[in-house]
Amino acid sequence: MSGQVSKQLQDGYALRVRSKLLGVTDGRWDQQDVQVVQEALKDAQEVVSRRQLNKKGSAQVLLGRTVEELAEIAKASGQPAYRGKQLHDGLMHGARSVDDITNVPKALKQQLVQQGYKSGRSVLHHTVTARDGTRKFLLQLHDGRVVETVGIPVDDADHARLTVCVSSQVGCPMRCSFCATGKGGFARNLMPHEIVDQVLTVQEEFGTRVSNVVFMGMGEPLLNLPSVLHAHEMLNKDMGIGARHITISTVGVPNAIMRLAAQNLQSTLAISIHAANQRLREQIIPSAKAYPLEVLMMDCHQYFATTGRRVTFEYTLMAKVNDSPDQAEELALLLKRFDLKSHVNLIPWNPVDETEFQRPSKAAVRAFAAVLERHHVPVSVRITRGLEAAAACGQLRNQHQKVPLESFAAAT
Repeated sequence: MSGQVSKQLQDGYALRVRSKLLGVTDGRWDQQDVQVVQEALKDAQEVVSRRQLNKKGSAQVLLGRTVEELAEIAKASGQPAYRGKQLHDGLMHGARSVDDITNVPKALKQQLVQQGYKSGRSVLHHTVTARDGTRKFLLQLHDGRVVETVGIPVDDADHARLTVCVSSQVGCPMRCSFCATGKGGFARNLMPHEIVDQVLTVQEEFGTRVSNVVFMGMGEPLLNLPSVLHAHEMLNKDMGIGARHITISTVGVPNAIMRLAAQNLQSTLAISIHAANQRLREQIIPSAKAYPLEVLMMDCHQYFATTGRRVTFEYTLMAKVNDSPDQAEELALLLKRFDLKSHVNLIPWNPVDETEFQRPSKAAVRAFAAVLERHHVPVSVRITRGLEAAAACGQLRNQHQKVPLESFAAAT
């Protein structure tokens, strides 16, 4: 059975994703949209090295390089190898430009600028702060595109935490029906340094060390897996953020969960499931047509078996859509059937313009959670943060982008 499923994944699902990912119900596909999705999938199907990633658009960027690579750059400029460590430290401690790196000689900085090197940091374009302290940052990238990241401070009785919700793509091609981000279109994948830059920016703006990172912002992380893995390594090794404090979220991309499992990371995998049957899930997540729920759950089971890490299932509750006790029962039975250590995170839907969904009542949320608890399924309800800043989950969108993202995609 497992061998047959594996062959199906390799031979069939990738093709189905390419042809049906957008989930257009009348069978007609927008060719431009299919092309941009294929570009996103391309990175998820290739194993690329850090040097290959650099060649894709960040060849002259310093952030994201190893100490050894920076040492080679320094030596090529006639400087000793130890300058590589100094460059690395400067970049990881607030230098937004080459000139801001204060722990290396001015002559080296001038040489780097003359050679076309840039720090790789974005421009902080706009900030919105919610009443609860959550802050949304709009960052302008080198090509003029903009991406959002969110800083979420939490003061617990035991200790304070600062969580960063990072984006992995400019826009998103998945077009989940309830999500604001997908309505803005998809432009491109983010490079590793563009992901890490978001965390550095939040850390600098809050003046507090970042303790947790969640890949739950704009984009589908597993469609940009090489960059996500590279960024994960930097966050863990260079910024000292423990792997167990990093969460990678996905709606599910064929083959990608198994590739992630092969990395044997100690991070948390979060599955945006939102429904416990295939038909409803396809209505909520069009791309689910390319990745049957049964296969997704088998991959989650294998992920748990490989890593020993429990899988989190994100379930966005929408009134009269997927919030009934019967649907909670269905979810509990699904999780039991696949016998994996899991946790369910219930997320009351956040209002989004241009959608007909409604936020569930508190009573409905409590009733849904009670069913899961009765089945001994670990469950929690996410507290909505930053709602008025349009920064809560599902609200990220490029409101300040002057040019539609589809235009960028057509031009590249």
